[in-house]
Amino acid sequence: MSRNRTADRRRRKRTTALRLLAAPALLAAVICAAALAMGQEDGAQVAKQAVPTPSVSTSPAAPTASPSASPSESETDSAVSVAATATALAIPVPSTGPGSFRTASAGAVHAATAGKGTVLRYKVQVEKGIAVDADEAAEEVVAILADKRGWTANGRNGFKLVSSGKSDFVVKIATPGTVDKLCGAVGLKTYGKVNCRAGASVVVNLRRWVDGSPEFDGTIGDYHALIVNHEVGHRLGHGHLTCAGKGKLAPVMMQQIKGLKGCKANAWPYDEDGDYISGPAES
Repeated sequence: MSRNRTADRRRRKRTTALRLLAAPALLAAVICAAALAMGQEDGAQVAKQAVPTPSVSTSPAAPTASPSASPSESETDSAVSVAATATALAIPVPSTGPGSFRTASAGAVHAATAGKGTVLRYKVQVEKGIAVDADEAAEEVVAILADKRGWTANGRNGFKLVSSGKSDFVVKIATPGTVDKLCGAVGLKTYGKVNCRAGASVVVNLRRWVDGSPEFDGTIGDYHALIVNHEVGHRLGHGHLTCAGKGKLAPVMMQQIKGLKGCKANAWPYDEDGDYISGPAES
């Protein structure tokens, strides 16, 4: 009887010891499995974030801000990654802002007139509370409008940055929520994702300024040029064009985001030789 009790005690001790030995291994296995599941979930989330949900931009063709029925140079629904992601700006994009703006100063160099003929005075404004410097943004816009491939190439258009007084148009960089309000005021839906031109305002969505655009095969700087040149082109009275033929440069007034139709992506109204990049009117 005593021997049986002793054997039972030994068996219980061995069982307890085995359980104690197995517990850490089991716990480690559970932790590893949980970490793997979390990693897979995080990876799925990153994958989703890496593919932006583009939308349709709208740009009325007249300065009086009648809404355009067709999308302009921004986004349509697409699963294509942002081409400029590798060079995207490291700037946070808040969903909305105060709706008030800082106006860039017009220094001695930037105040100079670019081009000849009819000179349009313009301002560059950046919504308060976002990490984009108004003067630096103005410097980029000035360079775009003064570029030899820009709208000054025809000798009939000129541009002058101003910081006060009257202006013929304003380039506004704003948070998605503020863009929706500004564009919505003239009947345009931007869905927190895209740009528009509302009357005399070229309204640039901060999300696009930072991340670029799906399907645009170029640097973030090139995409900035496309935004400015396309929308200022509308301000100059230019309507939408389409591709002139396979392998040719897409007109800057083409809604390139809807598909290149065989053309090559392009951010400028004129080529290096000063020839206007045209195409048939969009039907």
